[in-house]
Amino acid sequence: MDTVTEFPFPVSEDPHVLIPLPDGTRLSARIWRAEGAGPVPVILEYIPYRKRDGTAVRDALGHPYLAGHGYACVRVDTRGNGESEGVMHDEYTETELSDACDVIAWLAAQEWCSGTVGMQGISWGGFNSLQVAMRRPPALKAVITLCSTTDRYADDIHYKGGVMLGENPGWAATALSWFSVPPDPALVGDAWREMWQQRLEATPDLATRWAQHSHRDDYWKHGSVCEDWGAIEAAVLAVGGWHDGYRNTPAALLENLSAPCRAIVGPWNHKYPHIGVPGPQIGFLDEMLRWYDHWLKGAETGVMDDPPYRAWMMESIKPEVSLTTRPGDWVGQEGVADAPTLSLHLNGDVLADTAGTVDALARTEAAHGLSAGEFFPFGFGPGELPADQRPDDALALCFDSAPLEDEVQILGAPNVRLTLSADQTHAQVVVRLCDLRPDGTSALITMGMLNLRHRSGHHSPVDVTPGAAMEINVPLDQIAYRLPKGHRLRIAIAPSYFPFAFPSPKPVTLHVTGGALEVPLRTGAECSGFGPPRSAPPLVTETLAPRAESKRIITDHGARTITTEITGDDGVYRDTTHGLETGLCVHETFTIPMDDPGAASARFHWARSKGRGAWQVRTECEVYQRGDGPDFAITSWIKAWEGDALVFERTWGTRVPRG
Repeated sequence: MDTVTEFPFPVSEDPHVLIPLPDGTRLSARIWRAEGAGPVPVILEYIPYRKRDGTAVRDALGHPYLAGHGYACVRVDTRGNGESEGVMHDEYTETELSDACDVIAWLAAQEWCSGTVGMQGISWGGFNSLQVAMRRPPALKAVITLCSTTDRYADDIHYKGGVMLGENPGWAATALSWFSVPPDPALVGDAWREMWQQRLEATPDLATRWAQHSHRDDYWKHGSVCEDWGAIEAAVLAVGGWHDGYRNTPAALLENLSAPCRAIVGPWNHKYPHIGVPGPQIGFLDEMLRWYDHWLKGAETGVMDDPPYRAWMMESIKPEVSLTTRPGDWVGQEGVADAPTLSLHLNGDVLADTAGTVDALARTEAAHGLSAGEFFPFGFGPGELPADQRPDDALALCFDSAPLEDEVQILGAPNVRLTLSADQTHAQVVVRLCDLRPDGTSALITMGMLNLRHRSGHHSPVDVTPGAAMEINVPLDQIAYRLPKGHRLRIAIAPSYFPFAFPSPKPVTLHVTGGALEVPLRTGAECSGFGPPRSAPPLVTETLAPRAESKRIITDHGARTITTEITGDDGVYRDTTHGLETGLCVHETFTIPMDDPGAASARFHWARSKGRGAWQVRTECEVYQRGDGPDFAITSWIKAWEGDALVFERTWGTRVPRG
């Protein structure tokens, strides 16, 4: 990536500006401003991830770059995080979103602001940018959302197709860890200890809360853009990555918003496109400037002349769990709705042009899912991408097509219709679409799953009647994928997919008697790509302890268990600007009994440390969730130390009925 040191305007920085809220709470902002530019538009990023240390490396690349082109970039820690006052109780709360509107009003009223505001963010910040836009604060004119969702239940880290994801308790542990850390005394002074204690006392048991909301109720509807597409009036640039769990949002926004919208989906993981992998990375900061210059400054940048939907059409490659670059090319089209489809039918034991008799079984297998990869590859451990699918295929019910007579380019969300029955009242079905390559490997194209109790919708689950035939649809995730002539398509069907998702309470046998695959095809043409990635100079840090990553799968034939262990140790580094030392390590353990898959468990342990000289603090937290008959047994705990003294400890334990 090219580093830029000279900008149209010099940039000043203030690391700790307190923004007052109506209730007296003050939120801490780090502000980069273009000097000598007069009043300029503001670009707001509003997240809980600690501007002082948590996002400092990322922020150094982007915010000064944007500010140097004539903006004020404002990075605000949400209430109860970083150096902001108050406490935090959950994600995307009414308080969080109301605070954001108050922050925007305060920013727009400053003498250095032109009165217009843009809002941006990835993941949490991508979510709340859209949620705040639904509230229509008058100054908010443009949004850039990355790796986000429009439906907090159906397309988030908690549930997929009504099935609880393995990352649901994992994300609860992550949130506990983020919320547990004190502000920096160098910024807030002696108040740091009281602020920290308030946060610890208010720590929520999120793993239990999210498990208790196992269907799409009002809890999940809050903050879901799909509840009111028309509420958004600000112009939206939606960005995603094919190697991220949030790949469906750009197409959904483009199809449903009445506000101006453009969408970009590249090959990236859960990262900004100028730093994301697999590459190629793009000049995304310059693309952001094109969007903001048009909507916040009224400049003619041509952004609305771009193809509405630009996607990286990925080439078929041999599966690799780690990639630096994914071959392909950019294509552009109006969108993915109403695309022509390639239809193939289940016929005997193959995929064929015509439907035929099917009489086949798919059974729960404890090892099915070990080749899945991570829900959203992020860099918490090695080998996060899907592996060769042949080990999973061998444990699934597979239907293969004949070798393709012509190249097929998939762009959109494939759909699988199935006629099947199950032998249990609680059951799920997982469908993978794979590329059978001439070299013998099986590459995952995309996948989807459905809790069969949700076959009539996610609002009101209904038990399965054992043995009764069901007609179901399983939508697969959006994808852009080129299959060369001679490759074959494979549909792999199974009733479990651990550790990606928690299994049903009891082993399930699915009886499949019919079905079809519908694959949306590319309609657009190749389009021009983007400029090279450029950024401001990176943050200068000193490594005190190196990073370390490991992943291993342990099959214990004596204990009859399969365990996946993942460690992501970020080491310890010092920010040379202010001397703060930061350490982070996460360890994940997923275990499934071969003879009782419903008792699968997941354990997530986080450790964080902060320090400067004699001031040293650290926290540890853990979430453990295990299937126990009709319930999930969930235990969480958090501990905090100042120096060697344990200053806080809390444990939660509960049982929650499965959804």
